[in-house]
Amino acid sequence: MSNATTPPPPAAPTGPGSPRDVPPLPGTFPMDPATLPEAIRDEVLVPDPVAIDTAAAELKDGVNRCPKCGASEIRQKPGSDLLICLYCRNEWASARVEEEFGLGEGIDQLEGTVIASGARDIAADTASLMTFKCNGCGAEVTVNTENAMTARCHWCRHVLGVNEQIANGAVPDAVLPFHIKKDDAVARIRQFVDKRRLFALKAFKEQFTPENVVPVYLPYMIVDANASAAVAGKGEIKTREYTQGSGNDRKTYYDADVYQVERHVDFTVDDLPLESSAERGNLDTRTNTNNIINTILPFDTKNAVKWNASYLVGVTSEKRDRDVEQLRPRLEDQLLSIARAQVEASVNRYDRGVRWERERLDVRGTRWVSMYLPVWLYSYHQPGSNGGLLHYIAVNGRTGETMGSVPVQQWKLLMTALTVGTILEGIALWILGNSA
Repeated sequence: MSNATTPPPPAAPTGPGSPRDVPPLPGTFPMDPATLPEAIRDEVLVPDPVAIDTAAAELKDGVNRCPKCGASEIRQKPGSDLLICLYCRNEWASARVEEEFGLGEGIDQLEGTVIASGARDIAADTASLMTFKCNGCGAEVTVNTENAMTARCHWCRHVLGVNEQIANGAVPDAVLPFHIKKDDAVARIRQFVDKRRLFALKAFKEQFTPENVVPVYLPYMIVDANASAAVAGKGEIKTREYTQGSGNDRKTYYDADVYQVERHVDFTVDDLPLESSAERGNLDTRTNTNNIINTILPFDTKNAVKWNASYLVGVTSEKRDRDVEQLRPRLEDQLLSIARAQVEASVNRYDRGVRWERERLDVRGTRWVSMYLPVWLYSYHQPGSNGGLLHYIAVNGRTGETMGSVPVQQWKLLMTALTVGTILEGIALWILGNSA
């Protein structure tokens, strides 16, 4: 039997140039999140967004063909969600995006961030020009997504559309087709202005041509959310009301019991629309009346269909230019407003009201879908300082709800206010005189 033992391995070399003196390359050792500052640690620990692929694989060649005859001359049937072939008159329905991808399910189970493929972040270097090879004749056809989503082949007249979800914000996950036709939109805008014509600016009345109304698809993010919120503040219940003094020095006072009020609510939000265009999201009332667009909500987004460029033939659209993270603060503001409304019924006993002093929102999960919503728009630019003011009259392309801003002549409003004030004063004096 041998008593030999295996010699130990030689010691690792030390000194300049040895492996022990070479610092590890970045990323070759695990990072301990506990050592990071809190703000950075929270960002590192956030799970990556889950993606839902809503791309229409059958349309990636740019051609939407009639399932009956194979022609590419496809349009939306006016007043409906159907597509119609202009060659054989065949009609068919596109799949509803919510049913196709299960987007209306499991909202109360949402965790983290779920993003549909049409809502992914915009790549700054993505070109607006898309080139397609026509599979009818082989010619190359270019579509500029800045101002159009379809183009016709100049050789064989096939219609090609941008159905591929390129990362420039031009192609959403879904589209809600127009139902309101142009003559209906024109009539609604004319009726809206006629009710306000008395005070309208003279130049506006002279230039008012509602036939110039245009259909446009505006970009929105449609968000589902699973959240909870806690609010705390002080509520008051009036116990006594009394007055002191006389004449102009007469004042009314209240006594009230003050309570500390706390509420917690768990809630879900289904299909909350957020403007995903920075220009439309700019609600600076000194330069535009974009807030008009919000007054014609809601849209029946449950009826939105899978993206198909054929719905945009003859209709303009605006590209999305805001990503999920840019819209998240706006979402959180909206969710807090919803939470306050949820708890309002439980604080009715505080007849002097509740002043909320602390709020905390916990968003457990969200799901983001990019969608085009239909609006008829009439615009008028009123000259003035700082570039003037851009007025809009908008018609909801689904419901016909109409709202707008009409430039007015201030002196007429002032004269009317003075006249009404004088009449009311005269009536008051007459009543006092007859009651004496």
